[in-house]
Amino acid sequence: MKRSVGRWLGALVGTPFGVAVLACLVLAGWALWTGGVLDGPAARQVRTSSVYAAPGVDLDRAAAERVIGNRRLVVLLLEPDADLRQGCRQVTRAANGNVVLVMSRDGDDYDTYGCALLPRRDDENFGRAAVAEMIIGRGVDTFPDRPLEALKVVTVNYDLLVKAGTVPDGTRTISPSLPRFLLAVAALGAVVVGAATLYIGGRRAGRLANARRRHRDEHADGRSTLSAAAAVLAQQIIDLDQRYAATGRRARVSGAEREFGRRYLALTSDYAELLDRIATVDADDDAAVRRLVDHVDALSRRALQLTGTPSAAGAAVGGTDRKGP
Repeated sequence: MKRSVGRWLGALVGTPFGVAVLACLVLAGWALWTGGVLDGPAARQVRTSSVYAAPGVDLDRAAAERVIGNRRLVVLLLEPDADLRQGCRQVTRAANGNVVLVMSRDGDDYDTYGCALLPRRDDENFGRAAVAEMIIGRGVDTFPDRPLEALKVVTVNYDLLVKAGTVPDGTRTISPSLPRFLLAVAALGAVVVGAATLYIGGRRAGRLANARRRHRDEHADGRSTLSAAAAVLAQQIIDLDQRYAATGRRARVSGAEREFGRRYLALTSDYAELLDRIATVDADDDAAVRRLVDHVDALSRRALQLTGTPSAAGAAVGGTDRKGP
């Protein structure tokens, strides 16, 4: 079983479709990883914000955002007795390039832990990062019950570090990660392509529906013409049938009446055959419908010719009116 599955996977990867599937899986995994699929709540928050407050921490986050502004500064306010070092580790990738201060209440004071995630912090900027980590949290213990005021102290410390050249100057720009950007572009492209496809497909479907409707109308017109012509022919045959019945009741029949009877029987035989063809004709076969209409017209002309044949009954009446010498 394992061997057959392995062969199947090998055969799949060896095809262009398999390579495309594998590439899509790699891209999806990379997008999920770099997009923070494994991030904790703090990391997810600081990707697009400068402040994170743990559940239960009383903080006006919108006001805190305004206090920090666009500085390269990230502040985490965790619950009491939280592991501050672990909190810093959790946001290392999400807050890279910023000075991070992790805080938690400890009675009437704050426990603080700074981690300056500066570029090249493990090489030439190691000393600057260490200084920033020591200074960034100074003075926050003065406002243990007013976290917004404590944040103002943190921003003052940050500005001092920038003026001293310890922290590089500049503003933090929060932009979506590349995978999210790609996903947004893909979604926009899908919307545009989908809308264009629907528009083009709708126009094409409309044209096809219009063509089918015209085709059905043409078929209906041809069928209606055939039905009307057949109805006229049927009435002609009914009229001729009365004359033929009157001729059959007389004892003596003239040659003209016999000729009328022969032609009438031939007409009715052709009419019966015509009815079978009308019943079985395909309504979508325009050529066959037109041929039947022509056949009905020909039979109708023959019926008109029979209608003009001298009446045997009239001849018989004329014979009885003649008086002998």
